[in-house]
Amino acid sequence: MFFDLNLIFAIVIALIAIVFFVFLWSAFWLWWQSILSNATVSLLQIIFMRFRKVKPSVIVTVRITAKKAGIDLSGDQLEAHYLAGGNVARVVQALISAHKANITLDYDRACAIDLAGRDVQEAVGTSVNPKVIDVPSGQMARNTIDGIAGDGIQLKVKARVTVRTNLDRLVGGATEETIVARVGEGIVTTIGSSENHMSVLENPDRISKVVLERGLDSGTAFEILSIDIADIDVGDNIGARLKIDQAEAEKQVAQAQAERQRALAVAREQEMVALVQENRAKVVLAEAEVPKAMADAFRAGNLGVMDYYGMQNVISDTRMRTSIAGGGDDAAPTQEG
Repeated sequence: MFFDLNLIFAIVIALIAIVFFVFLWSAFWLWWQSILSNATVSLLQIIFMRFRKVKPSVIVTVRITAKKAGIDLSGDQLEAHYLAGGNVARVVQALISAHKANITLDYDRACAIDLAGRDVQEAVGTSVNPKVIDVPSGQMARNTIDGIAGDGIQLKVKARVTVRTNLDRLVGGATEETIVARVGEGIVTTIGSSENHMSVLENPDRISKVVLERGLDSGTAFEILSIDIADIDVGDNIGARLKIDQAEAEKQVAQAQAERQRALAVAREQEMVALVQENRAKVVLAEAEVPKAMADAFRAGNLGVMDYYGMQNVISDTRMRTSIAGGGDDAAPTQEG
């Protein structure tokens, strides 16, 4: 039993020694590799990296790469960015690209760009090789930027903007969407300020000049190098359409006013008909009083029989004259004794 415990203890010690040897050997190999590359990282730092959950192979490899490219970065700097959640390899690759292209980019700014979520390597690449942005972009609902010239003709424009990344403004600077929006606004303003669409078609570069003069890249992460008009087409006659719509609206207003006047006239006509009927009723009532007055005159002796017959003769004569004139029998007054 005693032999078995010693054997087990010896095996455990041997396993620990093997693990420790492998651990030290890996660290020793990375340390030796850094020395041979003239980018020394201390052995203790390599060992402690594992306890800080940092991959020593990444830090050592990146430091060697930077050193060979003429950029001296300490292991602490690389480890700090790694612990902050950054991509150390991408940052170093961007620094190397900027260094080869004589672009000013320090390590702290590169780390800030990387931690801000921007692709620092792509940003450096865009600084070296400018990028072309389509206006409008593919994410927009429309395929063209539409503007209305002074004569009411619509122009449909497609443009291409060549930009270069401004590394100093990359952190906190506006993105491509802002460039697209500003250029689109400048195109619409330039077309709208033109007297007619022909002047724009004859000199499409006028749009580029006016837009460039407005400094649209201010506050953005890019520097606009050029604005080129890729295509310009004539659209609808918006001015004529607006005039037609205005004329149609005025027509409808006039028709409404005429309908109102007609309704007032019809109402007035009905009022006159009612008034005539009312006056006729008054006449009938007045005529009904005549026989009564004549009877009172007979009783009082103010009207004789011959006077009555003379009045009847006048009435008959008037009725005859009216009939001959075409007025009809209804036009002659009737008085019954």
